[in-house]
Amino acid sequence: MQTIAAIAKLEEILTNNGISAQQALALLTTALPLATTSDPQEPLPPLLRALQTASDRLRQQQVGDTVTYVINRNINFTNICEQHCAFCAFRRDATASDAYWLNIETILSKVAEAVAQGATEICMQGGLNPAAKEGGSSLRYYQFLVREIKTAFPQIHLHAFSPQEIQFIAREDGCSYAQVIAALHEVGVDSMPGTAAEVLVDAVRSKICPEKIRTATWLEIVETAHRLGVWTTSTMLCGHIETPADQMAHLQHLQQLQQKALEHDYPARITEFILLPYVGELAPKAMRQWVGHHQPRLLPTLVLTAVARLFLGQWIVNHQPSWVKLGLRGATMALNWGCNDLGGTLMEEHITSVAGAQGGTGVSPEDLVAAIHSLGRTPQQRTTLYNPVGERQ
Repeated sequence: MQTIAAIAKLEEILTNNGISAQQALALLTTALPLATTSDPQEPLPPLLRALQTASDRLRQQQVGDTVTYVINRNINFTNICEQHCAFCAFRRDATASDAYWLNIETILSKVAEAVAQGATEICMQGGLNPAAKEGGSSLRYYQFLVREIKTAFPQIHLHAFSPQEIQFIAREDGCSYAQVIAALHEVGVDSMPGTAAEVLVDAVRSKICPEKIRTATWLEIVETAHRLGVWTTSTMLCGHIETPADQMAHLQHLQQLQQKALEHDYPARITEFILLPYVGELAPKAMRQWVGHHQPRLLPTLVLTAVARLFLGQWIVNHQPSWVKLGLRGATMALNWGCNDLGGTLMEEHITSVAGAQGGTGVSPEDLVAAIHSLGRTPQQRTTLYNPVGERQ
């Protein structure tokens, strides 16, 4: 097969700085079934070995051998949510006995603890709670959270509120997306998580998250953020009911979004791509039945990680695995399949952990550094926007 031959021609890939969408789709179609039936503990089949080598070499060419990480804290301020995504074990109705909604004092206490431990970033997201209003306004409530955090900790980078939350606020208050983003940016939101993307194919979304924003809306909100100077990340939820064609459609949307930001010289764009393999140990029953497995399959995840580097790396250079979902060992392996960043310390995490993830809810900077050193790479603490913090380690 032409794509298999091409992946073995490493110099051709490096010269072209990656592969085309057509090559990537053909490669996924061939490599994913092979990865599903292969034993990760055994020597890799020739195609997978060539894919791993190609993605690792392209990573080295595009970003070098330094592996970055960020000291941050994750705050999920409420699990009360009006939506019912098929994969979500986190959301609760307001009347549920284990529903929660953190008050501002608790949030500020968590930020203070994070700052004391050297955090440069707070990542804050929550469920879609219609009661979360200040003076009858959702936007004013979210602005209140941001102002309180930034007043107490002006030095912290606030990475907050997904495109879905932006749409929710806009709908509740009758505002445009641009008005919501600009208002939050003005009071202190520094960047936006590119979550709620799941798979940017409406046929998939209509099954796994039918109440969530459609693909076009997600793309519109992220592009609006870039135009207004708010940097974003990007993500993909993989390893469930999506096909290789769906995966490639998603990656192409991200590539086109980044290309548009560059061509229009927007003041912000996408900082990184994060692959999020599905965890469904405690997810709703219907989704578990559709998928047929409850923990991420490591080798297929690594194959998609590699193809994402080969296709997307020219446009989005920073690629990050999820140690929460893969475990630190699996995430460290992904550094040999095209990733150059190991993510954040998080300190706490609730959305994936309540679905049954086995990777833990927090990791120390020392553990991240040790994992990076185990590969003979150079660790570098970074900011949210990938500026170095301190000396290389």
